[in-house]
Amino acid sequence: MTSPSLWQPFTLGRVELPHRLALAPMTRNRANPDGTPGPLVATYYGQRASLGLVITEGTQPSDDGQGYPNTPGIYTPAHIVGWSNVADAVHAEGGALFIQLMHVGRMSHPDNTTHHRQPVAPSAISADQDMFTATGPQKTPVPRELSISDIETTIADFRHAAASAIAAGADGVEIHGANGYLLHQFLSPNSNHRADQYGGSVENRSRFVIEVAAAVAEEIGADRVGIRLSPSMPLGGINEGDIESVRTQYTHLVGELATLNLAYLHVHHVGDDELLRSFRDVWPTAVLVVRYGRTREQIADDIDADLADIAPLGQFALANPDVVERLRNDAPLNDVDPTTLYGGGETGYTDYPTLARV
Repeated sequence: MTSPSLWQPFTLGRVELPHRLALAPMTRNRANPDGTPGPLVATYYGQRASLGLVITEGTQPSDDGQGYPNTPGIYTPAHIVGWSNVADAVHAEGGALFIQLMHVGRMSHPDNTTHHRQPVAPSAISADQDMFTATGPQKTPVPRELSISDIETTIADFRHAAASAIAAGADGVEIHGANGYLLHQFLSPNSNHRADQYGGSVENRSRFVIEVAAAVAEEIGADRVGIRLSPSMPLGGINEGDIESVRTQYTHLVGELATLNLAYLHVHHVGDDELLRSFRDVWPTAVLVVRYGRTREQIADDIDADLADIAPLGQFALANPDVVERLRNDAPLNDVDPTTLYGGGETGYTDYPTLARV
């Protein structure tokens, strides 16, 4: 049986949540080629609205923010219309929608974007990763280093995307500062070799993340903004150094972000519970924690240990649109079909059976 702590209501920013579960952001590559989410996307998120807090897949704030094929955007009028249908579907089922703003930085390939330009990053250092493209896996190229003017434009892009999300009816946004993407690239010394105010020291490497968060909070209200971080996460060729280096970097960053009074901090956690506890001690609002490989019996462990307020679900929610009902009733869970995770249509997306259909 699941822990009783999962079923306690919670206030997050401006929204009232019925319990402590949420939908974790997961890329599904099912937007239209122009980045507009279509009707199937609305169905998918509406099906999972019983999770309360629905955090969407990574959604690019600009053309340069795209890395993978058929990922959604939130910066054009068409995008706003598409996402408004998603927001309506989620709200109709009683959920709250936060759109994750994800700029991939160097984790891109020109073949996957409409403009076919070189990717951008803090420094001209390739991630040296295999990137899926229409013609098969290709290595990520060497990116173009962002100028100071480019950085200012990128911050403005995040601001505009956040405003667009609210215009679409979303309840808020989550800034993706994790998993090897642009904000994480600024934080990591092996991807950020800059010699200006955005590189070098811990304070300088943190600056871009803080400025993005401050701009988005100013634009739509801090209580509509979450941020995701992943200390020590090696995705995308990131290497943040030894444990003490990571703790120094993130203690500073989280301390500065805490002063913005954002709605929540979302930690993709890879094992340093001492660092996680330090976040909990300084963060003034909600903390969300997701870990790889949790069993259903472990979902509430971080809540019960007072390390988190909310436990976002990934694959459990992907394969079980009614995962909340299944957990409440100790019912069996569907297994994920790994062949249908990325791209395609309704198969492995909106056709997982519910208990009522079994």
